[in-house]
Amino acid sequence: MPTVQTGSTVVETYRFSPSDLVRERRPPGISAFVRTRNGADFIEAVIRSHIGHFDEIVVVHNRCTDETPAILARLQSEFGADRLPVFDYRPEVFPPGSVQHVQEPADSPRSLVTYYNFALARTRFAVALKLDDDHVANAAEVARVVARIRREGIPRDQVWCFSGVNIARDPDGRAGVPSFDPVVGLGDHAFFPVDATTYFHHDPRFERFRAPGRRRVFVGVLYWHLKYLKAAAGFANYGIEAGDNPRYGRKREEYLANRTVISVAELRAMATEMRRRFWLASLLEKQRLRRDAWTAIAGGVVDDGDLDRILRSLGQPIARAPADTPSPQP
Repeated sequence: MPTVQTGSTVVETYRFSPSDLVRERRPPGISAFVRTRNGADFIEAVIRSHIGHFDEIVVVHNRCTDETPAILARLQSEFGADRLPVFDYRPEVFPPGSVQHVQEPADSPRSLVTYYNFALARTRFAVALKLDDDHVANAAEVARVVARIRREGIPRDQVWCFSGVNIARDPDGRAGVPSFDPVVGLGDHAFFPVDATTYFHHDPRFERFRAPGRRRVFVGVLYWHLKYLKAAAGFANYGIEAGDNPRYGRKREEYLANRTVISVAELRAMATEMRRRFWLASLLEKQRLRRDAWTAIAGGVVDDGDLDRILRSLGQPIARAPADTPSPQP
């Protein structure tokens, strides 16, 4: 049986079964789940920006060596264990893109797939969504979508996908949207009604969420993605230095080679063109989601004032990229 230690339920091992998702009738409501390793940079901001919107946020931390467990214990004392259940998942979990992830069986306790499915299986409510430890809510848009879910529900043949906008700093310390990677989340983050078919499967590159027979529908740009503001630009947990993760090693090199940032106003101008580019490809699901994300951005769901407020809330300098920065296409 798991044991409770400093606010976290300790989990020494786990094997997932789809029946874990339907052990009892799930009451109406929305559960978010977060998996984190050394997420102290932004985990508190993530939880505070989202917890007022959902019925619970389940947090599972794995092999942390920073202040993440202490931060979570303090937040749990504030919000309560029912609203913020926290689990200390002890098996070594291999990161996405790593050689070990490719080789590890999907049902192993050390598999990223099992780790994600454990977090999902700990949720209690009828609708769930995955959050990352570097997602800060675009609050008005989150509130809009959550109100719609509580009012109408999600059709059983759909999952409701959402995207985010990346934030980074250029070599001079100016904050903005990275020109080479402006928009994130094209189907991998979604609200979905939970049942025995909605869980994660193995892909050689990462975990893959599947919801058979359900169509992905875009519902909004719901978060600011802070990965590139983390220590080591968010690449510290991938085993790159050991040579075990060529996929994310290449991603880090791409980031280091192009650190130009643009203003949100320029992102919106770019979006007008990008939605046209993807319009003819909209019969393909991923391209349709990309088109819809660009359409929302062009319509003004984020602006530079929002970016300033996010930076201020994080205690970070507000120095932004000037509005006349060149805007290369992603």
